[in-house]
Amino acid sequence: MKESSSIALVTGVSRDKGIGAAICRILARDGMDIFFTHWGAYDEEDGCGKEEDFPSAFARELEALGVRAAHMEADLSKQDAPAFILGAATQSLGFPKVLINNATYESPTDFRTMTMETLEMHFQVNNRGTIMLSVEFARRFEEVYEEAEDGRIVFMVSKGPDPHNLAYTATKGMLAAITEPLATALAPVGITVNSVDPGPTDSGWITDEIREKLLPLFPSGRIGTPEDAASLIRFLASEDSRWVTGQVLRSEGGFLGK
Repeated sequence: MKESSSIALVTGVSRDKGIGAAICRILARDGMDIFFTHWGAYDEEDGCGKEEDFPSAFARELEALGVRAAHMEADLSKQDAPAFILGAATQSLGFPKVLINNATYESPTDFRTMTMETLEMHFQVNNRGTIMLSVEFARRFEEVYEEAEDGRIVFMVSKGPDPHNLAYTATKGMLAAITEPLATALAPVGITVNSVDPGPTDSGWITDEIREKLLPLFPSGRIGTPEDAASLIRFLASEDSRWVTGQVLRSEGGFLGK
């Protein structure tokens, strides 16, 4: 097994067809060691369904690409999750240079069904947990690398006029909003900060009915795949992207459903 030049921490990797898994695969092919998190309880109750034994099998798949891989269950709604995740990653593989914030909480909400509890759950995972993981990563990065290095933070964001996804869209909007000021703060530390909006992505949640509605909105005639999003993140995680920071990048194939 070859020694990696970099370690990537990818959150929210629970399903074979998910964007998180696609990100891990493409970064591993580039020689990055991968530490990924997953939270099966969410997938089982609110997500696309829990895939039994996926994390261990997926780690072996990544190792077969010639890199090291490790993983852990992590609930980002817990206040101690950021320190817990970074500690486990460092102990398993070493301190990462790349943080991909892919974990998310999503539960359909419109103005009639929105509750304080639903909004708070979205906030805990999509904002508090994700942002605090990012700033804790930056603090530790600054200690580990005294001189500026090629650190990377990527947020996954969303937007749009969907009236049935108010809490999700609102909290993803906060991540887009913090991208530029956080990038300014972390530039002297050697970390770039960018966000990716992948648009509707066929990662296991799209039914035939939804597909029929979405297809006319993609001028290329197909819906986005997890690999489409992963390809942009591959660039943002690479040395070639060192002059790209503070950006919210749309990788959505010209999607017309703004």
